[in-house]
Amino acid sequence: MAHPVEIRECKSLEELALCVALQKTVFALPDVELSPVRHFVVTINAGGFVLGAFAEGELVGFVLSVPAFLRVEKAFYSHMTAVRGDYQSHGVGAALKWKQREKALALGVKYIKWTFEPVKARNAYFNLEKLGATVGEYQENFYGTDYSTAAETDKEIGLASDRLFAEWDLESSKVTALAVGEKFVEDREAVATVEIMNDWMRLLTSDPKAALAEQLRIRGEFHAAFAKGLIGRGFRREAEHSAYLLYKT
Repeated sequence: MAHPVEIRECKSLEELALCVALQKTVFALPDVELSPVRHFVVTINAGGFVLGAFAEGELVGFVLSVPAFLRVEKAFYSHMTAVRGDYQSHGVGAALKWKQREKALALGVKYIKWTFEPVKARNAYFNLEKLGATVGEYQENFYGTDYSTAAETDKEIGLASDRLFAEWDLESSKVTALAVGEKFVEDREAVATVEIMNDWMRLLTSDPKAALAEQLRIRGEFHAAFAKGLIGRGFRREAEHSAYLLYKT
């Protein structure tokens, strides 16, 4: 059982160094790809902030908010959210994100953006249904070949780091309801869906070529949907396959 968690800002060099170490544990990145302490320091001094989740004095998670100018307004780009393995599925990630929203609103910012992997059902459900974010942009191979992918599959396959952009309108009706623990029910019917499997890592491990084909299918369906002006506003979870729910704007 995870211990109680306190969410507070990380400001000291020692705390920021812990964030760097946690990146390597959670994301399995090589040293050259880690955001260093200097990056955190610059971000804070440029108007951003770092929130840490602490349990019994140890850092078990953090979220980095980078100041940005998006949609002709002040915004934050949420560069990374990391939670230590033994504290995942205990609400730590959600606590960090809701505290991030609270801090952003206090600073007069009403919009946050970040990326996530389209093929990960758990992340999709968290972002769209737990937080109320929407998706309307898909970028192919955004970071180059994923290190975690290359390490776990045939390197000749080399799956690209495709990403969806989560857009978090902090005062939308859905986000406002979810922020206070209320249920939100969409009053429209979805006009299209993009299905994904629930256990992406199982497919990636057992059949890398099939995983590549699945990634390309998902990529194509999102490109087609976004070209029509559709927006992903929900995510339906089912036993074997789940689906993004796409709506007219």
